[in-house]
Amino acid sequence: MHGPAAPGWLLVALCAATGAYCLLRLRSGVEEQRRSAGDEALMGFGMAAMAVPATAFTPPQWTWPGYAVVFGAAALRALWAARTGRHHLHHLVGASAMVYMAMAMADSPAAAQGHGHGGSGLPLLTGALLLYFTGYVLLSGARLIPIPAVAGGPSPTAWGDRPELARACRLSMGIAMVAMLLAL
Repeated sequence: MHGPAAPGWLLVALCAATGAYCLLRLRSGVEEQRRSAGDEALMGFGMAAMAVPATAFTPPQWTWPGYAVVFGAAALRALWAARTGRHHLHHLVGASAMVYMAMAMADSPAAAQGHGHGGSGLPLLTGALLLYFTGYVLLSGARLIPIPAVAGGPSPTAWGDRPELARACRLSMGIAMVAMLLAL
């Protein structure tokens, strides 16, 4: 993405840390924690790779269509999985947004000439994605408000079994997606 290097590196660190935590969730004993952890790990690491500042690394031109293929496959998987659960629709939107950003980066004049990450995209689609992810961030943030614990209820102790950390990771990826769309 284009823009100042320091925020770009912070975005890379945030997305990579989120992806790493999602990998930990794959080892969880709780099925609902494992269910979407792989998709979220892919999204976190993919966002981290796409957010590397252009001043540090200019990827080869074939990288952007490669991202589009990987996230296109993830979008198809999410579409198939949406038959069993509504939460997969968010993964579908997220993977589709990654395809859109990768294709916008591939079509940009700056990327084609080797002058770093560029990007333009379609303003209407970018705006719609910004509205979706902004709403998602606000809703996810509201869900982080603590709820009093039920006495005698189960208290997960493993890192991969903490639903509030999973929600915080989803929130951070939503914020990162808003930042990446704004930089597009």
